[in-house]
Amino acid sequence: MAGSHVRSVLVGGHESARGADLERLRGALPGAVVCAPGRSLQDAVRAGLAVGPEPVIVLPMTWGRDPVMVADTARTLRWLAAGSGRGRIALADQFGTIDHLVALLRAAATRTAARQPGAGLVLAAPGADPFDDAELHRVAHLVRTFGTGLEIGVACVGTDADLARAVQRVRLLGAQDVVVVPAGFAATAPCADALDGAAFFGPLLSDTALLRIVRERLAAAEHDLQHGHDGIEEGLEADHGHGYAHSHAGLAGTGHPHTHPHPHRAARLAPAVPAPGAAAPARG
Repeated sequence: MAGSHVRSVLVGGHESARGADLERLRGALPGAVVCAPGRSLQDAVRAGLAVGPEPVIVLPMTWGRDPVMVADTARTLRWLAAGSGRGRIALADQFGTIDHLVALLRAAATRTAARQPGAGLVLAAPGADPFDDAELHRVAHLVRTFGTGLEIGVACVGTDADLARAVQRVRLLGAQDVVVVPAGFAATAPCADALDGAAFFGPLLSDTALLRIVRERLAAAEHDLQHGHDGIEEGLEADHGHGYAHSHAGLAGTGHPHTHPHPHRAARLAPAVPAPGAAAPARG
């Protein structure tokens, strides 16, 4: 298990308010650093390398809705590894996947339907780019289709008004009560003053469950690094196919020939996130 033998860095993008929603985990991860991508990550890794000979393991904290953050992290690490960090830096598998997010949100819908018949859900997350926001709407459609028939809205939150509008929209569609569920790492309600009478479901996973998965990712990356695999090259492909410019099915004459491999590391993540109902989330 990763611990005193590695220095860990949790890097967070829009799903964790650029790491702010992860700070609560640091007390249980001795020596861990929480940061945002870019210069903050670069400084954190350099500081870790300067402290001692232990490797630095970087874990992208995403549920799969921020592939650009993963790829940007990999590019930063590739640059650092080309210098003094060669053989001492590893990129862990990302924390979770879209499938995990859908499963946990479906579990939240099931529990809400059992406790508050006639309620509706609002899936809330900080606003991001149009493609990541669109992915959240796709997730909501999957939860609605394969859930319990609850009305489900989406709030890509930039201001209090964004959340208030989403709550009101679900009410207008017939929900007797509205429950706001975070589609990220938040443990408290976003824009609490804008809930407008809606209830907050609580975090998707308890801190205990989050920490277990984090430790598993770090330990796996440490093991791989000991066998000469740092995970950086796979991370560089994380945002492949993300956005208009990289469409696989674009208009004639657009896109590019696919002569490079498509690694699929996410398959090894599945066992680490509890199935719906396996671990009820803590309530904030």
